[in-house]
Amino acid sequence: MSKFEIKGGKQLKGEITPQGAKNEALQILCATLLTDEPVRVKNLPDIRDVNRLIEILGSLSVKIKKNGKGDYTFQADDVNIDYLKTSEFRKDGAALRGSVMLMGPFLTRYGFAYMPKPGGDKIGRRRLDTHFEGFQKLGASFRYTLEEKFYGVELKDGKKLQGSYMLLEEASVTGTANILMAAVMAEGTTQIYNAACEPYLQQLCKMLMSMGAKIEGIGSNLLTITGVEKLNGTEHTLLPDMIEIGSWIGLAAMTKSEITIKNVGWEHLGIIPGVFKKMGITLNKMGDDIHIPAQDHYEVQSFIDGSILTVSDAPWPGFTPDLISIILVVATQAKGSVLVHQKMFESRLFFVDKIIDMGAQIILCDPHRATVIGLNQETPLRGTVLTSPDIRAGIALLIAALSAKGTSVIHNIEQIDRGYENIDDRLRAIGADIRRVD
Repeated sequence: MSKFEIKGGKQLKGEITPQGAKNEALQILCATLLTDEPVRVKNLPDIRDVNRLIEILGSLSVKIKKNGKGDYTFQADDVNIDYLKTSEFRKDGAALRGSVMLMGPFLTRYGFAYMPKPGGDKIGRRRLDTHFEGFQKLGASFRYTLEEKFYGVELKDGKKLQGSYMLLEEASVTGTANILMAAVMAEGTTQIYNAACEPYLQQLCKMLMSMGAKIEGIGSNLLTITGVEKLNGTEHTLLPDMIEIGSWIGLAAMTKSEITIKNVGWEHLGIIPGVFKKMGITLNKMGDDIHIPAQDHYEVQSFIDGSILTVSDAPWPGFTPDLISIILVVATQAKGSVLVHQKMFESRLFFVDKIIDMGAQIILCDPHRATVIGLNQETPLRGTVLTSPDIRAGIALLIAALSAKGTSVIHNIEQIDRGYENIDDRLRAIGADIRRVD
C-alpha cells in the first residue's frame, strides 16, 4: 500500500492539462466489443480503472495495440466468450464497477452475458435494476445467484433482442449506456425515455453513430435507436475530464494559486464554471482554457432573497455529484456559509469528519446535507493523517492537505490513482510539495 506525504500551505503556479474523461473511457472501451473491426481510441487516461478494463479486454482475447500515450487500437474479431464463465473473470469483473457495461455489447452480439456483482466506490447502495429491467424490455431473460453474487442475461432459442419502448426509473448513466449498446443491434426500434444525457453519454452515441448505428435525440432524455445488422470500426477521441477540471479549480482557490487549466472543452462543462463562480472564485475564459488568478479571499454569493447558498447535485444538466466533495472542501475557506446537499448517493459525505479534524467548521446535518461555515482563509486547515475512502473524497482530501498548514499523510491512495493520472508528478510540476511513499 502506498501513501502521499504532503507539506501544505504552498502557493502553486503554472499550467495543467486535464486527462481524458474516466467515465467516458469506461463506456467507450466496452463499446469496442460491438464490432469485429478495429476501433481506435485516443486520449485514454493512464489510470487504474481504465487499465484494469483494458486488461479484461485482453483476457477476452481482444487484440490490443498501443499506438502511443493514451492511444490504443482494439479489435474484437475473435473474442474468448468462455472467459465470462471463469473464476478469473469473477475476480476481475468484481473489482471494477464499470465492467458491468460489458453486458450490453455481449448480449446484443452473442446472445448472453454474465457479470459478478461489480465493485467500485463505497458511497452507498448503487443498484443495477435499471440495467436489467432494460435488458428484459429488449427480450432477454435475467437471473441472479444470491449465493455467488452473479448476474446473467441471455436470449433463448437463438432469438435476437427486440426493440421496445421503456421508461427508466432513474436516469442512470451506466444503465443508459448499457441498454443503448444492447439496442443498437436489436431488431426494430427502441425508445429510452428518462435516459441520461451527460456529455459522456453523448460521446458514446456519437461514436456508435460513426460505427453505423442509428440514434436520434442525442443530448436529450429521449433516445430513439433503430437497430442495424452490423457495426463498423471507427476512431474516437475522449473529452477532457470535467471532474478533474473542477478539482483543479478548487485546488487553485484553496491554495491561493494562479493556475491555467488547458484545453478544457468549455462547451461540455455545463453549469460547472457557474457553480464555482457562485463560490466567489474568479474564472477567466481564455480561448479553450480556464485561467484562475491568485485570490487571497473568495466570497460566497447568497441567493436573491438573501438565503444561504445551497449547492446540490442532480442528473445532467444539473451539477455532477462527483464534484460535491470538492465544493464542500472549497467552502471551508470561503467567506460565508454554504449548504451542501448530496442527493444522489447516501454515503458520500462520510469523509466530512476528516475535514473537521483538520479544523474546518462543518455541521453534518444528516447523511445527505452538511452546512459549511467558511473560515475566509484566516484560519488555515491543519495537516493530519488521512485515509482516502473513495476516488472523489480522496481528491478532496488531497486538496485540503495541499492547502493545510503543516504536513499531512494520506493513506489508501490507490483510490485516488483509480481516477487521476500521475497526480503527484503533475502537482509537483506546478510547485506542490508531495511525495509518494511505497
